[in-house]
Amino acid sequence: MKRIYNSETPKYLGKEVKIYGWVNTRRDHGGIVFLDLRDISGLVQAVLKPEIAGDVRPEWVVCLEGFVKERPERMRNLKIATGKIEIEAQNLEILSKAKTLPFAVDTDGYEISEEKRLRYRYLDLRRERMKRNLQARQKVIHFTREFLIKNGFIEVETPILTKSTPEGARDFLVPARLQAGKFYALPQSPQQYKQLLMIAGLEKYFQIARCLRDEDPRADRQAEHTQLDIEMSFVEQEDILDLVERLYTSLVKTIFPEKKITKIPFPRITYKTAMEKYKSEKPDLRRDRKNSDELAFAFIVDFPLFTPQTKEDFFYGSGTAKFAPSHHMFTAPKKEDIPLLNSDPLKVKSYQHDFVLNGREIGGGSIRIHDSKIQNKIFDLIGFTEKQKKQFTHFLKAFEYGVPPHGGIAPGIDRFLAVVLNEPNIREVMAFPKTGDNCDLMMDSPSEVTEEQLKELHLKISKKKK
Repeated sequence: MKRIYNSETPKYLGKEVKIYGWVNTRRDHGGIVFLDLRDISGLVQAVLKPEIAGDVRPEWVVCLEGFVKERPERMRNLKIATGKIEIEAQNLEILSKAKTLPFAVDTDGYEISEEKRLRYRYLDLRRERMKRNLQARQKVIHFTREFLIKNGFIEVETPILTKSTPEGARDFLVPARLQAGKFYALPQSPQQYKQLLMIAGLEKYFQIARCLRDEDPRADRQAEHTQLDIEMSFVEQEDILDLVERLYTSLVKTIFPEKKITKIPFPRITYKTAMEKYKSEKPDLRRDRKNSDELAFAFIVDFPLFTPQTKEDFFYGSGTAKFAPSHHMFTAPKKEDIPLLNSDPLKVKSYQHDFVLNGREIGGGSIRIHDSKIQNKIFDLIGFTEKQKKQFTHFLKAFEYGVPPHGGIAPGIDRFLAVVLNEPNIREVMAFPKTGDNCDLMMDSPSEVTEEQLKELHLKISKKKK
């Protein structure tokens, strides 16, 4: 007999079915046992004789065969899709037993320490809230992919093993076994690749991209995160903002119809106005901040191209430069401000744009530099040494072969989901997140490796002096 999902059982009234799943609850009532069985589609109630139920307990994995019948009127549960029927069990097979779980999985889970939840993440994901979050994530990604493909975009996967370049955060490094003493880097973003794809003539690119940065985590930041990466040729800034506005307006109306967007078109606010009026570059524009169903999108534009360089900007230059990029080193200055690069760089405005939702930055992008002379000028102003410039030889070489004006944006999928699902942080919308110190408690990672592995990679571990 073919397996039937729990949600399908009402269609088989009067017929025999086979279902699989976990025992959600067990209730003994004299000479009868009620089991609520759970699978990915939901719950269904089964009625069993004690001799068939045996000693089955919650979270045991079972296969059950029986006839679908209507529940008595007074016993119906209209809160669930299968609440009008139940399965009169003829046979129960125990597929695997379970120890008592370290915590309950029939609650939202907020009351449990995050450390314990992450250590047993495979159990934490059994709770309904986490399942709903992952299903919403899938819907958002699927809708986004279809929307962009219909609008002429090409989805391209860029490499995970790439080159270490100073782009704004620490790289995760991967030793190259076949090239002793050399390293790959995991991508902070596909920034250079997507610009190279524009030089390749693809014109409209997107990717659901994994990005990895060795930086201190926060509620909205992890060592690895997922972003919607977009790049377009022959566009102006407003073309990019319009695309994003159309995408997210359609997405919310389709997937989250209960949500209300505060204002359409999304406001375009200059950086200067945001700081003066709202004291923040990511203002919360909701009319009622207590209303969890309100979504206030906005774009922040006209950022300064540079900020004064500080000691924290360790990845830029020789340490003697006065300037650091506000966004990144590939952001184009406003055309009318280009002369100021020689006289007063801190007054130069850029074509950077940030995407804001309910007081959180959920994405950012810019129109890129497509003139190698200006790109070299930016490198000089942020204090790049000749050695650092050589790290971008491949990139500048490509600029010799015809570069279209181009730009893009990269909204964070995790950040958007956390806001729209009213979650306190992005870890609640990820399947397997890490802790605040970038550890995976479930896998016990990072972990030590053997001497043989280190030897293969031409590495030695130096112990800290006491």
